[in-house]
Amino acid sequence: MAEKKKILYIVEAMGGGVFTYIVDLANELVNSYDMYIAYAVRKQTPENYKDYFDKRIHLIEVENFARAINPSKDIAAFFEIRKIAKRVRPDIIHLHSSKAGALGRLAFNGKKVPVFYTPHGYSFLMQNSSSTKRKIYKAIETICGKRNCTTISCSAGEHEESEKLTRQALYVNNAINTEALRELIEAVPRKKHPFTVFTLGRICYQKNPRLFNQVAYANPNVRFLWIGDGELRGELTAPNIEITGWTQRNEALQYSVNADAFLLTSLWEGLPMSLLEAMFMEKPCVVSDVIGNHDVIHNDANGYVCNKIDEYTKAIAEIRNGKSEEYVKKARADVIERYDTRVQARQYSDIYMAGLRKNE
Repeated sequence: MAEKKKILYIVEAMGGGVFTYIVDLANELVNSYDMYIAYAVRKQTPENYKDYFDKRIHLIEVENFARAINPSKDIAAFFEIRKIAKRVRPDIIHLHSSKAGALGRLAFNGKKVPVFYTPHGYSFLMQNSSSTKRKIYKAIETICGKRNCTTISCSAGEHEESEKLTRQALYVNNAINTEALRELIEAVPRKKHPFTVFTLGRICYQKNPRLFNQVAYANPNVRFLWIGDGELRGELTAPNIEITGWTQRNEALQYSVNADAFLLTSLWEGLPMSLLEAMFMEKPCVVSDVIGNHDVIHNDANGYVCNKIDEYTKAIAEIRNGKSEEYVKKARADVIERYDTRVQARQYSDIYMAGLRKNE
């Protein structure tokens, strides 16, 4: 029996949707590869995060990863990930998130071991950063884009940005483990509740709580629910908004299942896992018109893409009147066909094997 190839994932942004992505993909790929994950813990990382991973996966914490640019920590992290790779001796290296992508592309030349990079949302698209910082982030991506590394974006929109930075660009859509999610959903007790519009995630600038608040004010007879917490919770002032605070996975699913429509008002996205999960749960989806959201949701097909407050209000009214039944069926079918972890894992495996053949 041939020995399994070793894959080393290097992940700085081990929280939120990236965490779910890494867990689901690694748990699927471990059946075919020897999986190693070098990671950093964030505030959004679950306390029991190790319990989410298949026991065959090797977890290695990178002590010096820092989210913001920090020269001393970044230099230390550079040498730390090189030391980890030297010890693991991987056949494939896959970098996840901007910080790991920058340091990893400088640390590894990609000649003997193929190197891949997934941004999970480019830093230079983050509108809460100053124009100077965004220019710096883009310059870093442009320089690193010349390295011997293949960028694998997680949505068609992100791929378009990647092609502006490097000739070595592919994309594989984000995905969710639909089988595991189905089992969890079936175990959730259904409760009577008023018509509820929900979202899920950190209450931060990217998720645009100000717009969520405006939509809630425009629809005073609708209950709005934000599953999560964050530094901008003070912007959610409408009296018909409820904030759950940070919850465990099962509790968040209970809130989601017992709601009626999903609202995502983000200023930018990669390809949000919360959106894919809502689609699979057959919750009508109302989203902002940004990369990631509009790559998945299409007006008059499987949901609602909005730009103005009155468009959000109209979409919510249609959902309340039962006009979204065909949309939710199409959205769920889209997830099963295109955004399932098993489909994603096969696509990644094909890319990895092609990279190995190229480096022979």
